[in-house]
Amino acid sequence: MHVIDTIVLTVFAACWLLYEPMLKRLGEGGGVLNTDMTVIRRRWMQEMAVREIALLDGQLLGHAINSASFFASSNLILIAAAAGVLFGGDSAWKSVEGLAVLAKTTPLMFQVKLGLVLIALARGLLDFIWSIRQMNYCLAAIGAAPMWAPPAVLAEYAEAAGGILNPALSAFNAGVRAYYFALAAAVWLLGPLPFLTATLGAMFLLLWRQRRSRASTAVRKVRQILERQPVVHGPHLTRLNPPPPEDRI
Repeated sequence: MHVIDTIVLTVFAACWLLYEPMLKRLGEGGGVLNTDMTVIRRRWMQEMAVREIALLDGQLLGHAINSASFFASSNLILIAAAAGVLFGGDSAWKSVEGLAVLAKTTPLMFQVKLGLVLIALARGLLDFIWSIRQMNYCLAAIGAAPMWAPPAVLAEYAEAAGGILNPALSAFNAGVRAYYFALAAAVWLLGPLPFLTATLGAMFLLLWRQRRSRASTAVRKVRQILERQPVVHGPHLTRLNPPPPEDRI
């Protein structure tokens, strides 16, 4: 491997591995999409715990599971295609060797580059699978919500359910993010400089969408509104826990 390939590969690994810790650090000051969504999801579980019927919550989470399943299936197809070329032997190498857009390289380096794409896709598939499993755990928690419990118990239960939901959807985000880095890894086939450009471009695009996109601005406003609005208990809890005599009219 040439020195420039080694340097660019190191930059790619640093961007991929350090992105999430860096995002958490940036989120400490606020204004990051993932951090705002963590607060919104926690509030979702708080509202779920005080609703008399949690049918809507189960439907919303079921939609998220379907989305994760779709991405996982698509990821598996891409992995199969990349693995087919990687383990196709000399015939696969000869079929792409003459392509003008690809950088001149050795068969071993071609396998290394394609192997990096395969690793990125496989990591994304594992994230999607783990996300689906955690969302199923959260569905069970929604179904088991003690809707007639005292408010203090419901608040504690909502916090615990949010502790399941947030990692589940964070794993889903990590799986989607793997597509960005898999595409950047595929650009390595064009040469080290395009690989570096694609890696830095993917990193910039991810960070821009987290802090400067219109979606991040709207989500930030949603979080601010929810933080000003207290959780209101439904009428079933009001009947169960009537106000003290001095508060009645």
